[in-house]
Amino acid sequence: MTDIAQWNATHGIAKQVQFINGKGNMPVAEIKNDLGRASIALQGAHVLDFQANGEAPLLWMSEDATFAPGKSLRGGVPICWPWFGPNDSDSNLPGHGPARTANWKPVTTEAMEDGRTLAIFELIESDRTRQSCPHPLRVQLHVKVGHSLSLALETTNLGATSFTLGEALHTYFYVSDVREAKIEGLENCEYIDKIDAGQRKQQHGVVRINSETDRIYLGTGNCCNIVDPVMKRKILIRSEGSASTVVWNPWVEQAEKMGDLGPEGYLHMLYVETANAASNVVQLEAEETHRMVADYSSEPL
Repeated sequence: MTDIAQWNATHGIAKQVQFINGKGNMPVAEIKNDLGRASIALQGAHVLDFQANGEAPLLWMSEDATFAPGKSLRGGVPICWPWFGPNDSDSNLPGHGPARTANWKPVTTEAMEDGRTLAIFELIESDRTRQSCPHPLRVQLHVKVGHSLSLALETTNLGATSFTLGEALHTYFYVSDVREAKIEGLENCEYIDKIDAGQRKQQHGVVRINSETDRIYLGTGNCCNIVDPVMKRKILIRSEGSASTVVWNPWVEQAEKMGDLGPEGYLHMLYVETANAASNVVQLEAEETHRMVADYSSEPL
């Protein structure tokens, strides 16, 4: 029995959860119910898309994304784990950690009483993941699909010593024109400006994007919003267990160098990331579990 057939036999739910071979023969979990729909690639437990019924898509996925084993996907919600950015001790290790290109497996699916659908995925340990991170850890992504998309990244320290955990839900949101959008909720926060040699600065007013932007906001609260006046909607980002928010857009020159953003893709994506990064990393003690949650929804302006 193939993995797809086995997963459908053990975790499929009639008219709600189905496992298929997606682009590039990449296994994908398709979830849909009366409230919304989403698809999740089993490589990286990568949420590819989400759409509440009757609403526009919430996530942006590049038309030129590469669907291939071991290649990170441009768009949706990649998972950065168990570190964010380059590894502090070994620059040869994969940026943002091994989780986003590793294989994951479904461990639970459930049709919830409130109409939502729950699916839980767990990273499969391999020689590659152990070489990248020899410390014994278990990581799961809990996905709830309904009017909103709820993601909970849950890390358990299985070792006898503490572990310094960095993590992020590397989310690409769909906007009609990033030059017209703004981000509310980060006013007065300190941030690390990675475009300006890591200088620490303070945000004044709402965040607007009019050039290459790469910032780690520190000590952020549990909510921020993307206001899109062209689409006449507000994207609501609610979080728990997260102390950082990353904002990124590559703008024209960097987008052209990247090659997988698609023509003018940078104009339609705004990356607002729920994270624990830089000085906000988590000290995870032995046998302790840390849970970082993000809930994404939208409402009309």
